Amino acid sequence: MALAYTTTRILEILGDDCAAVGAYEGTIQGIASLSEAQAGDLSFLGNPKYRASVADSQASVLLVPQDYDAAPKSGQLFLKLENPSFALALICRDIELSLLPKPAAGIHPTAVIEPDAEVSSEASIGAFCYIGPGAKIGAATLSSHVSVGRSAQIKDGALIASRVSVGDYCVIGERNRLLPGCVIGSDGYGYEYFDGAHQRVPQIGNVVTAADVDVGANTTIDRARFGSTQIGAGTKIDNQVQIAHNVRVGQHCLIVAQVGISGSTTLGDGVIVGGQAGLAGHLKVGSGAMIAGGTAVVSDIEAQSKVRGYPAMPMMLFNRMAVLQRKLPDLFKRFDQLEKTVKSLPSES
Repeated sequence: MALAYTTTRILEILGDDCAAVGAYEGTIQGIASLSEAQAGDLSFLGNPKYRASVADSQASVLLVPQDYDAAPKSGQLFLKLENPSFALALICRDIELSLLPKPAAGIHPTAVIEPDAEVSSEASIGAFCYIGPGAKIGAATLSSHVSVGRSAQIKDGALIASRVSVGDYCVIGERNRLLPGCVIGSDGYGYEYFDGAHQRVPQIGNVVTAADVDVGANTTIDRARFGSTQIGAGTKIDNQVQIAHNVRVGQHCLIVAQVGISGSTTLGDGVIVGGQAGLAGHLKVGSGAMIAGGTAVVSDIEAQSKVRGYPAMPMMLFNRMAVLQRKLPDLFKRFDQLEKTVKSLPSES
C-alpha cells in the first residue's frame, strides 16, 4: 500500500473541528500504531491506555484527543479532535476510494442475465455473475461470481462482494455491503416430526435488509417460513453469524462474529450482541440491550439491560459470582478445618 497524502489533504478530510499543533512539511506515506510508526507515518491515540506511548512515537502526524496537552516534537504535527479513532476512519475511507476505486458501470461479457431481469445502466456487473428472472438491480456494484435469485432486488449503492448469494425474492437495501461468501435467503431450518420422520417445512418467505446494512463474510441470513426475515437500517453484522428464519433485527444493532440467533426472535434498536453468543427462538431483546460474548440467552431481555453468562444473567451479578468462585477453594479449605475442629471437641456426655 503506497500513500502520498499531504497534511493539507488530511485537514480537508477532517474539517474545521480539527486543531493543528506543531508542523510537518512532508507527505504521509503510511499508517502505523504509536509504537511501530516511523517518520512519514500517521498514527493516532484512540485508547487512553496507550497515552504514554505518544511521547515516544516517531510518527510525523498524530491524531490525538482534544484534552491531550503535551507538545509535539520538532517536525511533528498533532491534530486534536474529539474522536481520533473516527477521524482515522474518515482518512482511511478516502484512502479506500483511491485503492479500491468504484468499477465503471457496465456488464461483464461473462455475466448471465435472464431476459426479463432489469439492470440499471449505472450498475456494474462483474465476471461470471448470474441475475435471475425478474430480478431488479439498481445502481449497485456486483463483484465476480455473485448470484441473484428470481425476483430479488438489489437497490442503489449496494456493494456485493464475490461469491455472495442473494436468494429468490429477497430485497437488499440501499448502500448495503455484503462481504465475500455471505448467503442471504438460504432456507430457514424448519422441520415437523410426523409419521416417524422429520418432514421439511417449506420456507416461502424472504429476507429484507434496510439501508446501510453491512453483512460479514460467510454469514447466513435465512429466509422466513412466511413473511420476511428483517434487518433494520444501519445494522452491522460480523463474519460467520447465523440469523434464522423470521428473526427481526432493529436499527443500528451490532452483531459480532459467530453469533447464532434462533427463529422468530426479535431484537430492538441499538442492541449489541458479543461474539459467540447464542439466542434461543421466539424471544424479545429490548432496545439498547448489551449481550456479552459467549452468553446463552434463553429468556426475554429487557431494554437497556447488560447480561452475561450461561444462562444469561445481569452482568453485575455475573461479575460478583465470578469473584466468589475464585474464593471457593479457600472457603472449602476453611470449612474442612472447621469441621475437623468441631469433631475434635469433647462430647458433653
